[in-house]
Parts: sequence; C-alpha cells; structure tokens
Amino acid sequence: MSNWRLPEYFSDVLPREAAVIEHLRRACLDTARGYGYALVMPPLLEFVDSLLSGTGQDLDLQTFKLIDQISGRALGLRADMTPQAARIDAHLLNQDGVTRVCYCGSAVRTHPEGVHASREILQFGAELYGHAGLEADLEVQQLALDCLRLAGVDRAALDLADNRIVRGVLSGLLLGSQDMEAILDALASKDAGELRLLTRDCTPTQRAAILALPELYGDADVLLEARRVLPQHALISQAIDDLSALARHHQQQGAQVQIDLADMRGYRYHSGVIFSVYAQGYANAVARGGRYDEVGASFGRPRAATGFSMDLREVAGFAAAPQASAAIAAEWSTASGLPEAVANLRRRGETVVQLPPGQAHEASAFSRQLVQRGGAWLVEDRG
Repeated sequence: MSNWRLPEYFSDVLPREAAVIEHLRRACLDTARGYGYALVMPPLLEFVDSLLSGTGQDLDLQTFKLIDQISGRALGLRADMTPQAARIDAHLLNQDGVTRVCYCGSAVRTHPEGVHASREILQFGAELYGHAGLEADLEVQQLALDCLRLAGVDRAALDLADNRIVRGVLSGLLLGSQDMEAILDALASKDAGELRLLTRDCTPTQRAAILALPELYGDADVLLEARRVLPQHALISQAIDDLSALARHHQQQGAQVQIDLADMRGYRYHSGVIFSVYAQGYANAVARGGRYDEVGASFGRPRAATGFSMDLREVAGFAAAPQASAAIAAEWSTASGLPEAVANLRRRGETVVQLPPGQAHEASAFSRQLVQRGGAWLVEDRG
C-alpha cells in the first residue's frame, strides 16, 4: 500500500477549499459573537466517561477510544463537541442565568454520517444554557440559519420535530425493553409493516397512535392532524403547541418549514424540540440541533439547554471563494526601506510575495509589484 494514502473517508483540504472554510469559520464565529456567544475551546481528547456522559449509545459507537499512557484510563477522541460544552457550562463556568457559548474544532467519527460524508468534520456550534422557553429555541435556530446564509445557503428548509411526542405516544406501553427498541427502530425507518407487526398486542388506541406517527410528515398543517389523531397527553399537547409557535415564527420570516413527528434522531439524547436544516438539492442536513436538557444532569447540574452544530467542511461546498486582493510581487533583498515597506503592506492586509534572486521572471504572474521610485517603495500595476 502506498504510504501517502489516507484512511477511508479522510481527506486533505487543499488551498482554495481551505481558504473558503477559514473565511466561513471566522464569519460564523463573528456572527455568534454578535448574538452574545462566547468562544470556548475544549480539548480533542477526554476521559471516555466524561466525554460520553448522558449521550447514549449512538455517540459511544461513533467515538474512537484509546488508553492514556499516563493514567491508564480510557480516553475518547471527541466525535461531537456538544457534551464538552455542557461539561464546561456545568463545572467550569457554573454561572447563574443564561449562558451562551460557541465553538469550532475538529471532531472525528468511526463511521461517516450521510452520503459522501467525511469521518473528520470541522464542527461549528452554539449552545444556550439556562432558559427553557421557546425564546432559546428560536434564537439558536435563527443563528443556524444566519450562519448558513453566510455560506450561500439562502433557500434553506427547516425540519421541526419534538421527541416529547414520541415519548407521549409510547408512555404506558407494557412492553419489554427489546420490543420497545424494535418499535423505536421501526419508527426511525418509517417501516409501517414492521410497526403493524410489533404493535399487534397493543390496545387499539395505542396502536393507532403509533401507526399514525410515520404519516405525520409535511407542512405545518400536519400539526392540526396530529391534534386530531394523537392521544390527549400533556407531553404531546405541549410539544404540538411549541412546534406550532416555532413554525409560525419561521414562516413569517419567509422560511420553508416541514414537520416530521416520527423523527427519531437523538431520541435518547434530545429532550424536546429538535430541528434539521436542509439545502435545496442536497441530501444531508447541513445543520442539526435541538434541546438536550438531560445532559446537564449527567454532570451534576440539571439545566435547560439547546443548541445546534454544523460541519463547516461540508457547508463550505455551498460558499464562493472569498474575494482577495491580488498579491504583490517584491524582490527578496535588504535594500534600504524595502523590509519596512513589505511589513507595512502586510500589516494592512496585503499579500506580498518576495521572489528570491534568480526567480524575478516569476513576477510576470503577478498583476502588481513593489518598485522603488525616487527613493520610495510604491505598489504599481504591471502594464
């Protein structure tokens, strides 16, 4: 095997793409700062029991693990930065009231998620702690949409769901854990035939509600149908009310909204409203988020929490290359005043490429050059 080959689903990022990603990273962090989010930088490795606290089996299976040569304990290479942000909020910041944090860093997964996905992502995300109201959900959803617009995703579709609806429908089922897991898997795949088989021993009311869930997908009118066919349950009613309010707000802002009441993503992890954002003509969600109030409890500090994340390497595929001013060619010498002139130009944000002796012919590739006129160094366009 050639020693230059990379593992499957890992890739290098070459200059043009790297410039787009870096431009987008800075723009997203600046946008989050404008909302009041403070930047945090968690470590790439943590002890597994901390890294996976409260996250469920899905993230466990996606996490590379190794043994720490100092402590002898198992370490995890982070697959998702959200639990790390929750740990920072609970144990390091430990603030009263609302806390807003954002982050951007590499995360690595054992398996790719989605078509043409990478196992290494550049995860940008934002988390809001300490407020259980819909205002928090609206804020993180709006921030996600704003960041995606920076990448050129203007006609995004927002998919909304709420795990409380599935929990309300399944509450009271007298089934073993294995049968319950099978129902959850069938709901996730929207396998109506399997659901009919698995629910044959349920009461007629329970069975009708479970079989209705995969069909409750579409525009916001789905919520009207959900009120009609789903059982009267406090969790279900509150979830439908919240989804209705969120859908109405985003529609007023001109966004396309879809509802999927059988969305099982993060069922063991999320605790309420969840959302995904899709770009036109693209199969994978370009951003995902939702409530995960239970994660704080695993760190000893129960706290309302909601947030979102996206892979900037993936999202950058929608973005145009940043417009940069043409580079300036300069000779590589210690001629009087030249080092100072080059340094001043670079401080102003210009790109100055100094050409070593014997490479002056390469100056023809540049549209501008630094030349000496009357004792001063000036930038001139090449004729």
